[in-house]
Order: sequence, then C-alpha cells, then structure tokens
Amino acid sequence: MNAERAGGRPQRGHRMYIVLTSRPGQYRSEPTPGITPVETHDYFYGARHVAEFVVAQLEGDSRVRIVEETGPQTVNLVPTKFFEKFATLRDALQSIEDLTGHGHEEARVSRRNN
Repeated sequence: MNAERAGGRPQRGHRMYIVLTSRPGQYRSEPTPGITPVETHDYFYGARHVAEFVVAQLEGDSRVRIVEETGPQTVNLVPTKFFEKFATLRDALQSIEDLTGHGHEEARVSRRNN
C-alpha cells in the first residue's frame, strides 16, 4: 500500500520513494537534486527491453526531468507531487511487479547491479 492510499498525503520528514520510468527510444526520466536513485530494474517482454524503472528516494519537494527522445528533443520538469509515492522500498518494488504483469511467462523484471 502506498503512503497516499494509507491516509492522505505523506508526512514530512518520513522517507518516501517514487518510481521513475524510462522507455528506450521514447523518453527517459532523470532524477534532479532531492531525488536519489536506490535501485534500477529493467523490464523485458520476451527479448524486447520495454522499460527501465528507477526506484528513488525523495528528500523533499523536487522535480523529475522528463526528456523526450523522439522528434525534437523536449525537456519537461515535472513536480514529484504528480508521482505516486511509497512509504517503503518494498512497496515501490511491488508497484513495479503490478505494472509489469508479474506472472506472465514472457514478462521479466531484472534488477541491475549498480
């Protein structure tokens, strides 16, 4: 369960996590100051690399840099208030499993050794 569902807005001073998603050839999400990457996971469907997920710790109000990789390169800074927040690393990882159809035999999520 994420912190927002557990009782409204996350409390200040508590460690919170978000998931940054990048899709190769489409867009990439980059941390900015106040966002610290913790783990990176790659999502494959069959042999195709579908997405990269970075679980990151929030250290206050920040923005995520979204870089479009198609057409003219566009950069947007999106406030983290628009991202789902998780109270624990485990909750953030569970959200990745939920997104990727965990259990489907061709879907595979593998953690990178950073």
